[in-house]
Amino acid sequence: MTQRPLSAIVLAAGEGTRMRSSRPKPLHLLCGRAMVLYVLDALAQLEVRRAVVVVGHGAERVTKKLLDAAPELPLEFVEQPVQRGTGDAVGVALTAFGPDELDDTEADVLVLPGDTPLLRASTVAALVEAHHATDAACTLLTARMDDPTGYGRVVRGRDERVVRVVEQGDATDEERAIDEVNTSIYCFRASVLGPALRRISPENSQGEYYLTDVVEVLAGAGYRVSAVVADDATDTQGVNDRLQLAAAEAELRRRTNEAWMSKGVTMVDPDRTYVDATVTLAPDVTLFPDTILQGRCVVGAGAELGPNTRLVDCIVGAGAVVENTVGHVAEVGEGAHLGPYAVLEPGSSVAAGARPGPFYTAVST
Repeated sequence: MTQRPLSAIVLAAGEGTRMRSSRPKPLHLLCGRAMVLYVLDALAQLEVRRAVVVVGHGAERVTKKLLDAAPELPLEFVEQPVQRGTGDAVGVALTAFGPDELDDTEADVLVLPGDTPLLRASTVAALVEAHHATDAACTLLTARMDDPTGYGRVVRGRDERVVRVVEQGDATDEERAIDEVNTSIYCFRASVLGPALRRISPENSQGEYYLTDVVEVLAGAGYRVSAVVADDATDTQGVNDRLQLAAAEAELRRRTNEAWMSKGVTMVDPDRTYVDATVTLAPDVTLFPDTILQGRCVVGAGAELGPNTRLVDCIVGAGAVVENTVGHVAEVGEGAHLGPYAVLEPGSSVAAGARPGPFYTAVST
């Protein structure tokens, strides 16, 4: 989209205490993939030269997962050992950049939270495009919400320029009435980010360094701060607890099912069909209600699965019929007819064309 140098910072250091889990927050699964991987996917329409990931809680696990699962995007990792706010996290991330990069007036830096799995690549691309079009020092992605409770409010001044972002706990009654909220997704001119960070302080209700305070610093210094309102506020939703995780999962499943149906897959009842993002389906596959496909399942053309079938890491050949079946790490040959009430144990296989009948259990040989 642009030849201007662009880097990204992904904030993935949070513990996520409201998740009530020993699993690091960025690694919670949605449709079979770690949450933070969807954030990296949102960079797909941009020429990002590298992404710096700020890790903290479970740093080793997060680092390993990203290196294993996102090899195409150049990744670097820096650790924020003590979480002192988003401003501090970005300051830590900047230690990965050289002086020439930070002084480059033509370079830009995207900042994204690692807990926004619904963020679309087109939304991030539109943010960067607007940043260039307005020649801003900083451009925020914002959203309008009927109930903005808990979000930082975007305060605009003359010419609709952004003046500051005020957090809920520090906002006046008038500011709390604003329905435009900050999504914590930004594009900065690289050369102004570091100096602005050095001017913020933790004098607020949380005692943290807010990245949002950089907005007021830049605006007060005469720089242009712009904002782009997301077309769909759902895209910008963060995940902070299990309820929000389930809501994000439902939306991702809807998008996944729509994508497969547009490619020639039949889902008799999409609302009762669960397909992980890691599954591969051929055209003319039919999925009946209450079919669950997880992991690295591969299903051949014309196969029929379900109802009431759950397969994990299985291969199903073209034209096969699998109904009322549970299977893990198994293979069903082309044209085979399996079920009802069949079980595929790990390592087992059903020969092409086989029809073993009801209540069959396939065991590893």
